[in-house]
Parts: sequence; C-alpha cells; structure tokens
Amino acid sequence: MPPRSSVRLRAIFFDAGNTLLRMNYPVIAERLGTLGVAVEPDAVQRADWRARVRIDALLGPSQSTESRSISGSYLRYLLDELGVREEPIVNAMEVWRGTYNAPVGVWNTAEPEAETALALARARGLGAAVISNSNGSVGSILESLGLARHLDFVLDSHVVGVEKPDPRIFEMALARAGVGPAEAVYVGDLYSVDVLGARGAGMDPILVDPGACWGARNCHAVPGPLAAVRLALGED
Repeated sequence: MPPRSSVRLRAIFFDAGNTLLRMNYPVIAERLGTLGVAVEPDAVQRADWRARVRIDALLGPSQSTESRSISGSYLRYLLDELGVREEPIVNAMEVWRGTYNAPVGVWNTAEPEAETALALARARGLGAAVISNSNGSVGSILESLGLARHLDFVLDSHVVGVEKPDPRIFEMALARAGVGPAEAVYVGDLYSVDVLGARGAGMDPILVDPGACWGARNCHAVPGPLAAVRLALGED
C-alpha cells in the first residue's frame, strides 16, 4: 500500500461475494453435467473470474447488482466463458439458478483463505466488517460458515437500503466502526462497485483479482483476501 501519512490503519472492510464467499462451483458443474455439458469445477471458477470483468461494464450508480437483469447477465457471461451458448441449456440454467437453495442460491461456499485472512486482521488489532450488496441473506451465510465470529458487523444493502457504489453505505460502516476513511481499507472484486465506491467514501480500495483478469487498473490488485490483508498491513 502507498504511505498513509501518519494515519494508522484501524479497520479493514470486505465485500462478501467473490471476496469472502464464492459460488458453489461443484454444484454448478454438476448441474451442467445433467444437461449434457461435461465441465470441471475449476473451469467454472476460471470462467467466473472472467465473467466478473464483463459484468462490471454494466454496473454503476444507476444499476443494482441485485437486479434480475444483472444476475441473468452474470450467469450468461459465465456460461459463455465456458463455451455454453445453446439457448435451451442457458435457459435451463437460469430456471435452476432461480430455484436452487433459495434465498442463498449458489453463494454458499467460503473462500478457502477467508477465515485465515479475517483471523490475521483481528490478530493485528484491526476491526473487520463486511459491506455487501445482498438480498438480506449475507449475514446468515457468513454465520453458517463460521466467518461471522471474526467480524464486528455486517452491512447488507437490502437491510440498510443503500447499495454500493453509493458512498453512503461505506460511510455507514466507517461510522459504525468509529474510524475515519484514512484509517480503513476496502477489499472487493468489482472495479466500478467496490473500488470506485470505496474511493467515493475516501477509503483506499484493494481489488481481488485471482485470475489476473482485470488488466492494468489504477488500484492495488491481489489474488485473494489473505493477500489483501497482508498488503493493507504492509506485510506483503
């Protein structure tokens, strides 16, 4: 991280999906298999990394990440990156996604590094919290996976009524943590939502880019949440 003048880092905030949580790649691969598409979970993961960059072009202050159109586009981009473009298969996957494990859906898996990253942040004396665009379920997901115990709080956009990149949701987190923007960093996976949103609230952002798919961006990029914490602490 660049020098933070004389201000000490006191808190690190995380996105949930694609940062502390990931989609259940094995169950997606399994469902595709029932539709005649043989694909490994690792291939689904790599397709997801590329799909994130494509969906980012559709996002911004006027477009909700939780809208049906964005969710549908995200799935189609992921499938397209897998080479799955036949409309009957795409449509079947859309129907399945809408009914599978509601309301959590496929976002029911912890990133392998998530707990280690959160534990390191807490061991170094940092406050830790989640700021997530969600449908009201992110707190229960984090609780069920054992990650909530490492967090001071969770801000779910559905609950608080404001979505990233609106700076107000970041400002809510800063106020709740009792820290100033220069005393916190934000870690997330989408440039237009997480990086620009955090900057709009005066925080330094860190972009999670495990597949090095984003190219050159005017922000720090790391492969995962543990690297993000180490970077923020100056231990990278």
